[in-house]
Amino acid sequence: MRFIFIISFFLLSISMAKAQSDTSFYLSKTIDGDINDFTVDNTGNIYLLIKNNQLKKLSSNGDSIGVYNAVSTYGDIYYMDVSNPLKVLLYYKDFATIVEVDRLLNTLNIVDLRKLNILQAKAVGLAYDNNIWVYDELDAKLKRIGDDGTLIDQTTDFRQLFDSVPDPSVIIDQSGFVYLYDSTKGVYAFDHYGSLKSKVSLLGWRDFNVIDKSLIGRKDDVFYKYQLGKLDIQQQPLPPEYLNATKIIITPIAVYVLKKNKLQVYSHR
Repeated sequence: MRFIFIISFFLLSISMAKAQSDTSFYLSKTIDGDINDFTVDNTGNIYLLIKNNQLKKLSSNGDSIGVYNAVSTYGDIYYMDVSNPLKVLLYYKDFATIVEVDRLLNTLNIVDLRKLNILQAKAVGLAYDNNIWVYDELDAKLKRIGDDGTLIDQTTDFRQLFDSVPDPSVIIDQSGFVYLYDSTKGVYAFDHYGSLKSKVSLLGWRDFNVIDKSLIGRKDDVFYKYQLGKLDIQQQPLPPEYLNATKIIITPIAVYVLKKNKLQVYSHR
């Protein structure tokens, strides 16, 4: 039921573009600051990456929950995976290091991918079993890594599978599939055993996400939604309130819109 509600919310939210007078949504909160990036977990907590590389966690009400200040050890945070709020992944690409933090942003574990000879990885993500997916660009393999830094499993070399090897920027493990997204080549969907199940040429999308088995994203001023196995792609113009956004995240209760020096939260009445 939760996933059905999320999809319904997505379709409802993009209908804002049809009528600017629609009162179903309102600007409930604006968070000011030099925000480089942000993400939101499934309980509505907001994670703000500030320009000084400080990570702040706020509750859905905007109250401070925690601050992560280890800014000098591994350089800049490249990616955050908050799909499990109790085990958040912070990926430092320059040092090939993943730091796992708890719900209060205290360090739980550190995984140095260099010890596995993984020296070049753009995409990481939390796996279905709370281990870690990593796409090793040099080996051209999707690998599953344990908390202790050991290699659990890996796919066949992608150079044997594809004429043109993907260069994914996103890994999402959702509803029995692992999705790799490359904006120049599209979406690659694998099962948990590493077998390719689908490839869809959804090119140039931003803010790519997977909700159940529906793929969502935006390109230019249009929202897109595609369900695996279907022939058509649903699309709607971007609502005026969301224009000029650098990042947009849709959740069951709100739409989060990052603009210059502020994060706007549009809540559903």
